[in-house]
Amino acid sequence: MSDSPGSAPAPTAAPAPQAVPEPRPTTLRQRLAELRGPDVAPHPLDARALAALAANPGCGRRALLDGAGVDKTALAAALGSPAPFGQSQFAFMRGNAFEARVKADGGTELMRLLHERMGAGSPPPVPGEVLVPDLSAAGPEGRVARTALALREATGADGSPGVWTLLVHPLVALDVAGSPAYLEPDAVVVGPDGRWTVVEIKSFPMIDSSADPAKVGAAARQAAVYVLALERIAARVTGARVDHSVLLVCPRDFSNLPTASVVDVRKQLSVTRRQLTRLTRIEDLAAELPEGTSFDLERCSQAELTAAVDSVTAAYAPECLAACELAFHCRGRARSAGAVEALGRGVRGELGGLTTVGAVLAAARGESAPGTADDDPTVVALRRAAALRAEALRSLPEGAVAGCR
Repeated sequence: MSDSPGSAPAPTAAPAPQAVPEPRPTTLRQRLAELRGPDVAPHPLDARALAALAANPGCGRRALLDGAGVDKTALAAALGSPAPFGQSQFAFMRGNAFEARVKADGGTELMRLLHERMGAGSPPPVPGEVLVPDLSAAGPEGRVARTALALREATGADGSPGVWTLLVHPLVALDVAGSPAYLEPDAVVVGPDGRWTVVEIKSFPMIDSSADPAKVGAAARQAAVYVLALERIAARVTGARVDHSVLLVCPRDFSNLPTASVVDVRKQLSVTRRQLTRLTRIEDLAAELPEGTSFDLERCSQAELTAAVDSVTAAYAPECLAACELAFHCRGRARSAGAVEALGRGVRGELGGLTTVGAVLAAARGESAPGTADDDPTVVALRRAAALRAEALRSLPEGAVAGCR
C-alpha cells in the first residue's frame, strides 16, 4: 500500500559503518627495501665496509645506508660528489690470478703454508686428502646454512674424527644493528684439532718477509670481522674454536709465488666487537626519517637525494676520506656548516662544547660562545693561545707581521 500525500516518509536504515582496515605492519626488511627502492637489489655489505663502519660507529648515515643496501658509490655520483674508490681492472685481475694460484690443486700450497706457520702439534695435511666441500646453495641464507653444516662436519661434531678441511669462499652472517650482513672470507681452514683459521689472500707484496703496515692493518681489521662472525657459529659446535691469529698470504718479493705471515687480530677483534655494539639500531634510524624519504637512485632527483641523505645524521672525520664513498659529500657539508669535525676527531675532542669554527674564533676573541661559560677550560685555553699569538706578532717586524696575517 502506497503512502498518502500527508503521511511521513518511512525511515531509512542507516548505512553500516565501513570497517577501516588496520595498517599492515612493516617489517624492517620491507622498510629498508622501500628506502632503497622497490625494484633495486640490495648492495652487499662486505667485511671491508663493515670494518670501516665499526671504525666510525657514531655515523648514523653510513649505518642506515649500509643496512638498507644502498650503493653508496652510485649515490655519491648522483649527489655530484663522486669518490675514487675501488681497484683498477688490472689490480683486480692480478688479485684474482694470484688467489687462483694459491688455491690450485685443492689448496696444496695454501695448506702447506698454513701448516708451516701455524700447524705445530697437528699432522701435516696430505695432498689430495684435504676435504674441499661444496658450499653451493640457493640464496645467501642457504649458503650460510651450508657453510655452518660444513664447519660442523669438518670439526667432527657428529662423532667422526676431524680432518683437514678447506672451505673456499664460505658465507657467514653477522648481525649489524639489527640487520644481517653476509660476509665471504677468502678461505677458512679447519684442522684435525677443531681449530678454525681464517685465511686472507692479498695481492700486495711481502718484501723480505714484511709488507706495508697500513695494508696489513686494513687486512687485519677485515679478518677480525670474519673471526667475529665465525665465533657465533663455533659457539654452537662442540669442540670448535676460532683462532685469533689469521694467515695472511701475499706474493713473495716481486714474484707471483705465495708466502705467508701470521697476524694476531685480538686487538682488532676487541675493537670491532665493542664498536658494533655501539651502533644505533637501524630500525631506530629508519623511524626518525621524514615521511616519504627515499634513496631510490632511479626515481629521485639530485635535490631529493640530497635532502634524503642530509636527513640522516653523520659523523664526518678526515679519516672517512680513506674509507667511505660519501666522504666528499659529508666533507662539503661539514665545511659549509663550519663544523669542527672537518678538522679531525682529535681537534673535535679538544674543543668540547664548541662545535663550529665560528664559535671557536669568537671564544678566542673574548666573545661569549653559545653553550659555554667564560670559565670553561676550553675557552680559557683558547683565549690564552690568542693572547700568546698576539704577543708573538707584536715582537715581529712590520713586514713579517703582514705576512702572518
